[in-house]
Amino acid sequence: MYKLVKLVAQRLGLGVLVLFAVSLIIFLGVELLPGDLCQEIQGQAATPETVAACRKELGLDLPASTRYLNWLGNIAQGDFGVSLANKRQISELIGVRLSNTLFLAVVAAIISVPLALVLGILAALYRNSWFDRAINVITLSSISFPEFFVAYILILVFSVTLGWFPSLSNVSPDTAFWDRVYRIILPATTLTLVVVAHMMRMTRAAIINLLASPYIEMANLKGMSRSHIILHHALPNAWAPIVNVIVINLAYLIVGVVVVEVVFVYPGLGQLIVDSVQKRDIPVVQACSLIFAATYVLLNLTADVLSIVTNPRLLHPR
Repeated sequence: MYKLVKLVAQRLGLGVLVLFAVSLIIFLGVELLPGDLCQEIQGQAATPETVAACRKELGLDLPASTRYLNWLGNIAQGDFGVSLANKRQISELIGVRLSNTLFLAVVAAIISVPLALVLGILAALYRNSWFDRAINVITLSSISFPEFFVAYILILVFSVTLGWFPSLSNVSPDTAFWDRVYRIILPATTLTLVVVAHMMRMTRAAIINLLASPYIEMANLKGMSRSHIILHHALPNAWAPIVNVIVINLAYLIVGVVVVEVVFVYPGLGQLIVDSVQKRDIPVVQACSLIFAATYVLLNLTADVLSIVTNPRLLHPR
């Protein structure tokens, strides 16, 4: 238990360092953007006096190092600042959008994780059969296409041709739960098709790799059925790599939704960051980028911990 707590503490410390480095990269990336922010905000009619006043109001007249430390200190206190586009608190904007993104990711995870596990187990159970080959071709084909292409194909088939689902996933805080689920079926299916191949193939590979183990051969000699061997002997020992790839793909479901949200005009965090880039709303872009980075780091930490919990041998490296 002590080693596990120590490992988690080490991973948390490393995660904080990674977030610090990411925050520095985000700030420098925004700082190096061409053009003057105040000039862009005020347009062509801006005078040098109004531009100078705007820079002073936004703190852009301060050295970059001072602005970075002030920004980092405010974020540490939970203050993301004020949006330049509508003068609202960024935390209010992000709160609703982040909940929408998490809802979409959870629905996609509920569909993709069980589907990937079942397909992976069946592919290992019927290895080298027509079913195994067909599943591999379908999943590899779905992951080979860009998200926007898969999204447009789904819109063409299920929205334009069949008319089953809406092409735009417009939701609001007042939208009923099942109506919200109905409206996000297409974006959730798009994300499912993108991530299910990784999880399915890892499940299949982990189980097949264990089928050559001596204790599996002993189970075969005892006359146990192949399904019993896979479900009761191979699968419990294959959880470490499977859990790892599942959690990493869950991280993708949250931080990789930008293209999908833009295609379906879904009011999530990805759509917010794209809109903010177009409006040159730098504080919102910085806040969204940092939240995406923090989510990815946290879920990677979770993947490490779950891998060790499911495979205690990792606590005692050679």
